[in-house]
Amino acid sequence: MEKLRVKTILFSILVTLLAVFAVLTNTFAQDYTTLGLPEGAKARLGKGKINEIKYSPDSTRLAVVSVIGVWIYDARTGEELELISGHTGAVNSVAFSRDGSIMASGSEDTTIRLWDANTGSHLRTLTGHTAGINSVVFSRDGMTLVSGSEDATVRLWDVNTGRERRMLTGHTQMFNRVRNGVTSVALSSDETTIASGAADNTIRLWDADTGRRLHTLTGHRSGINSVAFSPDGNTVASGSWDSTARLWDANTGRELHTLTGHWAAIFSVAFSPDGDTLATASANKTVRFWDADTGSYLRTPIEHTDRVIGVAFSPDGNTVATGSYDGTARLWDANTDNPLHTFTGYTSGVIGVAFSPDGSTVASGNEDYTVRLWDADTGNLLHTLTGHTNWVNSITFSPDGNIIATGSYDDTARLWDANTGNLLHRLTEHTDWIRDVAFSPDGNTLATASGDRTARLWDVNTGNELRIFTGHTDWLRSVAFSPDGNTLATGSYDNTARLWDVDTGNELRTFTGHSYGVASVAFTSDGSTLATGSYDDTARLWDVDTGNELHRLTGHTDSIVGIALSPDGATLATGSWDTTVRLWDVDTGNELRTFSGHTDEVDGVAFSSDGNTVASGSKDGTILLWEVNPSTPEPTGRREDVNGDAIVNIQDLVLVASNLGESGDNAADVNGDGVVNIQDLVLVAGAF
Repeated sequence: MEKLRVKTILFSILVTLLAVFAVLTNTFAQDYTTLGLPEGAKARLGKGKINEIKYSPDSTRLAVVSVIGVWIYDARTGEELELISGHTGAVNSVAFSRDGSIMASGSEDTTIRLWDANTGSHLRTLTGHTAGINSVVFSRDGMTLVSGSEDATVRLWDVNTGRERRMLTGHTQMFNRVRNGVTSVALSSDETTIASGAADNTIRLWDADTGRRLHTLTGHRSGINSVAFSPDGNTVASGSWDSTARLWDANTGRELHTLTGHWAAIFSVAFSPDGDTLATASANKTVRFWDADTGSYLRTPIEHTDRVIGVAFSPDGNTVATGSYDGTARLWDANTDNPLHTFTGYTSGVIGVAFSPDGSTVASGNEDYTVRLWDADTGNLLHTLTGHTNWVNSITFSPDGNIIATGSYDDTARLWDANTGNLLHRLTEHTDWIRDVAFSPDGNTLATASGDRTARLWDVNTGNELRIFTGHTDWLRSVAFSPDGNTLATGSYDNTARLWDVDTGNELRTFTGHSYGVASVAFTSDGSTLATGSYDDTARLWDVDTGNELHRLTGHTDSIVGIALSPDGATLATGSWDTTVRLWDVDTGNELRTFSGHTDEVDGVAFSSDGNTVASGSKDGTILLWEVNPSTPEPTGRREDVNGDAIVNIQDLVLVASNLGESGDNAADVNGDGVVNIQDLVLVAGAF
């Protein structure tokens, strides 16, 4: 009996320790760069593009939907809690069940996933839609989920079984600039009516029980982005690309008010919990508040520095959440309009990516016209370089790491001081977009490839143009110097790669064989082999001296637009629009590894200077850092590492707990006093 009592006490202590470690683990996991990483990745820079923002029913958690998953925050402290991920395409929408226990996410991968909202574990996948999911919403009892899709249908699902209950058709398939089909769905508070907004410029009201169409609301001159019911279910609000929001009588379908004042598209509409106020989020970078009864404009207290994509009131009505393409989600006091928290790290699509020569910095070129510099170890954003007026397509460091070169759709290339972020030179002679930039091995010359069908050389110190290379018959997409700096390689939409003499500008050789444009070129470290990546979904390796094709690398299922060779020239990395990165053996052409984890096109890849890490930049707004040669952990040699797996963690604690009270030679006897007891638990806990 006494032994049982002791074991009961020890078990209680163990439970307490486990609770403590649950808190500690959550605390240490707040570094977003390591949350929800795909297999093979060791860090993530950037959180992706924001698509939507929602509160949990109890107002304690905020869900920020980015294309890579759903980021969960503590709405009171602003603390990052977790990233819920698993979709293979961009995530567009999220919804909580009324009791907060289940979360649903809708994705471009055509599926809806149900998750345990407390643990983040995957519960069920709902399949049936034939195109991306734009919007999801739960019924009040949590038993039914309503979804709207790019396939122009609304569907009702049984949450417990995952089976489709009903499909509502009638919207027409039209393109809405960003999303097709049904872009938003809402359910009235009494659950009798479903509202669906679509790219066909209409809102439709449906009987939730029978699926019968009740009303078609017309008046918007462009596609609908968002619909919402007032809390009493009597009013429907809609926001459109036509820059207006409208209020409708949900019972008759009659338009009540047209809200004007935003001069750009309205992406999101939301009623306050008391139904008195309507918030509208717009591409004009503001959120405006309106009287929901009269449609009168109240105020514009919230301003971002870029388009506001989402707005939501907390269920208790005390705060307002907003998400913007400026890379932030923010919380505001609903009564005073004062800012409460800012969540940073959300980024637009990454097109180009580069490592600094010393591997300490990762640079990205982005769709939001900026260049971002990240600390490769911590994931911290170091600098944001602004000045380009369109997408930054390509980026590279000079060999000494002191200068960054960028090329943009604004037809310019720019040279920046990598340490200060100051602009050094603006190169303006090209007459079309600049798609690639490359430094010569000595760092004195920059090469640019442009849509004007030319490549050009520039003096890095002065910014003066040195030479023009002409001969391609279509846009140039890529450029690279040979290791000795004497030869320039170019890739073009004319399906060829070409070699040029740097000193004379004469064409030396043309590589033919690709059936579509050559998107990327790179030399091996000895200069004997040229690698090319193409829109024909293949990469190829060529003998530089003879022009013969050595290997054709197949396996990608979409365009290969980014390639990079390891510093030793032995490994080729390819980034593809099929969202994967692949590694290949240059000598044999064999595929070595496939990295999957991005949810949108991969446009750029780069090796670190030691060859141990590959960075991939994606349209999903993130950079993933992948381990090229993952090492097997060596045992720590510490007694607290009870199972010898090279890390002291919860598994070691469980092993000690399972041996409590045991005596003799036992690995769980951490302090070696001959018995496994609470002291051993404490030692393992302290070494976590």
